[in-house]
Amino acid sequence: MQDTERNEQELHRLEKLSLLRSAGVDPYPVSFDKTHDAAEILEKFSDSEADKFSSVTLAGRIMGIRRMGKATFCHIQDATGRIQIYLKKDDLGEWYEHQQQFDIGDIIGTSGYVFRTRMGEITLHATSLVLLAKSVTPIPVVKEELDESGNVIRHDAFADKEQRYRKRYLDLIVNPHIKQTFILRSRVISEMRRFFDARGWLEVETPILQPLYGGATARPFVTHHNALGVDLYLRIADELYLKRLIVGGFEGVYEISKNFRNEGMDKTHNPEFTSMEIYVAYKDYLWMMDMLEELISTIVTTLFASNTVAHQGTDISFARPFPRKKMSELFVEYTGTEVIGKSKEELIAIARATKVDVETSWSAMKLLDEIFSVKVQPNLIQPTFVIDYPVEMSPLAKKHRSSPELVERFELFINGKEIANAFSELNDPIDQRSRLEEQSAIRAAGDDEAMVVDEDFLHAIEVGMPPTAGLGIGIDRLVMLLTNCDSIRDVLFFPQMKPERL
Repeated sequence: MQDTERNEQELHRLEKLSLLRSAGVDPYPVSFDKTHDAAEILEKFSDSEADKFSSVTLAGRIMGIRRMGKATFCHIQDATGRIQIYLKKDDLGEWYEHQQQFDIGDIIGTSGYVFRTRMGEITLHATSLVLLAKSVTPIPVVKEELDESGNVIRHDAFADKEQRYRKRYLDLIVNPHIKQTFILRSRVISEMRRFFDARGWLEVETPILQPLYGGATARPFVTHHNALGVDLYLRIADELYLKRLIVGGFEGVYEISKNFRNEGMDKTHNPEFTSMEIYVAYKDYLWMMDMLEELISTIVTTLFASNTVAHQGTDISFARPFPRKKMSELFVEYTGTEVIGKSKEELIAIARATKVDVETSWSAMKLLDEIFSVKVQPNLIQPTFVIDYPVEMSPLAKKHRSSPELVERFELFINGKEIANAFSELNDPIDQRSRLEEQSAIRAAGDDEAMVVDEDFLHAIEVGMPPTAGLGIGIDRLVMLLTNCDSIRDVLFFPQMKPERL
């Protein structure tokens, strides 16, 4: 930013920066060695063993400062919490004068000994001080006070959600409690990896840039490779490449990856999202249901020491087993009529009769999906497996062993949201080609989210793929559920946002 565009506070801070440099202070040194963090001191310090904290070095961002002539109190915040620092002119000499140029938001390092003030607050008495980074742009200031019950009341909080999403670094500084959401997100993924690795399944990486996209019904992002002179697509799913690895002889592979879909944004959709897909040879969707149930229950009980999680005012129980309900029965229960097996025209009539907005140009697959999303899905609050989908909704799933108009597929719904999707994978190359060609015809009729024919994938299936179970989990939605968040943007560090200036 040019100085001519800066506000008065920023210009004043730049003046302070200049004064510090003139006094020989390097406002941006290369490193600093710390011995402790705030949480460790606050948890372990005791008056009877104060000598254990007689030599402590901390670093953190100034979040509050009170100057009183020859003494100054400030609070610094590190990755673990906040702690008070006591600065005394007699101890710090010229650095006490330098700190007159410090502001809220500056990052400092300090050494000293820990004591308890007359007010009972654990505090570091600084015997040395150094500036680690001068903050030129002010951070939002949140005022805190205690009510009569000792609860913290925050005033002027940085609460504008749009600005919090756009400037997540400020959100993390001013609202440090949100770090717990992202720490738990990391732990969910770690527990998932641990569960899979313990069973001998291999974590792999597949291409993000693909000559053809597939594995889901979605509109892709398109880019161009200059050296090859070809358009490429950001992947919409991992499925087709992971299945190639099963063909190649691996018996269990999984990938935790970023996928990209050129679609609208709402509370459960971001164009860039994280998913986990796993494929295990010689298994079917019934086995995969059992495995997923064990996986989710294990993650929940490991992280929360309970099988119940509160989400948006509802207690979600992950006690096994989860109910398993046929899609056909759920359609009848919530629409009052049989839906599966109906023609496109009949589905349009059912949608209108049940007050579901649809377009006459939609395929039967899309009509079924919309009726389900509006009439059935919101009622699936506790973990529920929806099983046995109509074949037209699942181009990559194996036909049901007892009913050829259905496929062996399930989705896991929790709190009205789809969390996971799984199949007994289609490994009949003739049937697979027929279904992809049908998708191609739907695409030609105007549905730009329908799948394309991938000849290399079909060739891999023709080489021979063993019976295989496949599963995809929406990591972002699972984390939303477990962290009591109602928007996908709350569990993404940097969600996609509309430009501020249009």
